[in-house]
Amino acid sequence: MDALGVVVNPIAGMGGRVGLKGTDGKLTEARERGAEPRAPERAQEALTTFSRHAPDVPIYTAAGIMGEFATRDAGFEPQVVYDPSDESERVGESAGTPPDPTVDPADAETTATDTRRAVRALLESGVDLVLFVGGDGTAVDVAEVLGTEAEDQTPILGVPAGVKIYSSVFAVTPRDAGRIAAEFERVESREVNDIDEAAYREGEVRSELKAVVPVPVAPDVQSSKQLSSGSVDALAAGFAREVEPERTYVFGPGGTVGTIESELGIEPSPLGVDVWRAGSADSEVDGDEQLLASDAAEADILDVLESPVTVVVSPIGGQGVIFGRGNHQISPAVLEQADEIAVVADAEKLAEIPALRVDTDDETINEELRGWQRVRTGRFTTRLVKVV
Repeated sequence: MDALGVVVNPIAGMGGRVGLKGTDGKLTEARERGAEPRAPERAQEALTTFSRHAPDVPIYTAAGIMGEFATRDAGFEPQVVYDPSDESERVGESAGTPPDPTVDPADAETTATDTRRAVRALLESGVDLVLFVGGDGTAVDVAEVLGTEAEDQTPILGVPAGVKIYSSVFAVTPRDAGRIAAEFERVESREVNDIDEAAYREGEVRSELKAVVPVPVAPDVQSSKQLSSGSVDALAAGFAREVEPERTYVFGPGGTVGTIESELGIEPSPLGVDVWRAGSADSEVDGDEQLLASDAAEADILDVLESPVTVVVSPIGGQGVIFGRGNHQISPAVLEQADEIAVVADAEKLAEIPALRVDTDDETINEELRGWQRVRTGRFTTRLVKVV
């Protein structure tokens, strides 16, 4: 590789832990809820890995929080080719004196237009790969600039940072992205999908194919997500039968977990997180269980947790991610209070997943979650699957 292009969407994923399921049109509300940026840190993680594999490759990027900060923090001296605040002074200049590194990513005001302009500048600089940090919306913005002729398109690779990650152009983790960017030898056509965030917040997934683009070939590039599933009624009945009295259950998003909630008499938040407390075993009052929080943000979950705690999740996407995709509300702080992780999945879907994966933004938590995990697949059946 002769040159790598890097662009960061600094607000990607900010809506996840505060329960907004995205930041499209919701950035102000996300900030008011105390949302913190995650994309810059994940960009640095990817680039630090890239530096270990390809330390001498020149990097072209956008100014400040859109890539320059993370690139410098990873040990590179980047060439800045686009500045959203003052194009006339920065475009085409060498790195020079770095900008003020104290700029708070949470205050970044970059737009989709800035992303597209940055990518256009990277392509004009002749980079061999565009490494972008964000979610599906960012992927759409990047793809729009590539053009329509496949043979003329520059490959792209996503570092997952957004709430929505339905496209098959993302590496599974930031570290995977850095390694793949440094070592890939060929590309293949992959889909860029996006979903309607307004409908997503209401529990409905409306996915639309936006583009087909070249992406590095590697085992750790995720597959397109499946948007449908088979019947899980038996699984749900089996889980409900084994619910423990006076235990708090944190139910993650998705149809499989939602079916369990319905079996328990809970109105599920299909793409949100619910917290429910089972009733007492010796209670004379029928139905003394409680729904403690519905469609909860991280802070809401932490406010109502009472030990013992079970977190219930289902693998998301072809790569089998159980934490770090679409359920950012179940944060490391929440997981630290759980004494049990329950993974549930339709047997047919699970058969297509070689391993389960975690990507929580906390490597200590990730390491604790790795190993063999029992996955419920039916009323009485379970399967051991490796978490890697």
